[in-house]
Amino acid sequence: MVDDEKNIRAMVRVALEREGYAVDEYANGADAWLAFEAALPSLAILDVMMPRMDGLELCRRLRGLSLSLPLIFLSSRDEEIDRVLGLESGGDDYVCKPFGMRELIARIHAALRRSSAGTEPQADAFKLSSGSLELDDERYLARVDGRQLPLTVTEFRILRSLAAAPGAVKTREQLMLAAFPEDAYPNDRAADSHIKRIRAKLGDGGKPFERIEAVYGLGYRLRSGQ
Repeated sequence: MVDDEKNIRAMVRVALEREGYAVDEYANGADAWLAFEAALPSLAILDVMMPRMDGLELCRRLRGLSLSLPLIFLSSRDEEIDRVLGLESGGDDYVCKPFGMRELIARIHAALRRSSAGTEPQADAFKLSSGSLELDDERYLARVDGRQLPLTVTEFRILRSLAAAPGAVKTREQLMLAAFPEDAYPNDRAADSHIKRIRAKLGDGGKPFERIEAVYGLGYRLRSGQ
């Protein structure tokens, strides 16, 4: 837990320790980075605005050490640009301040469930499919043409929303509500960044996944096909 507000760190620590987690806390990004260089945690919660090193820079550095480490940002609701930048810099998820502890814990559980999922899931676990795309709702895993994809929880939820109704157009707001169901005011401007990352991850040999189409003035859809 990395946040310069002592009361928030204390509140989160107490709640997570009640859930059985061990929690280390840091008041700034620089101190956290020194600790993370020595040993990575199972998950990191990062405030955006902090002294000495902000959450965006810390996130970028952590992504240099690990692409799979779950990273959750804390962001003020009126700082939409922080949320967009946080997700584009490699964050998996964000929770708006002020936040409910149940919401944060639910997002932590989902992120850890995905990161701890086995690399060789059973074939029948992928119950939702659209052509060569297959999704495992229990473990937040996806694969295309048998190739497993390194999707974040947020990316998985967006892709699942599209795959559940092939051919149907989903607005940016609908996609972000699917990604952040606990957030009554999702930032739909982040949808384009997420779709770009999803298409790149689903693509093969550097070529984006063409079945996810932009529909001008409306949103996105997943074309039926192979």
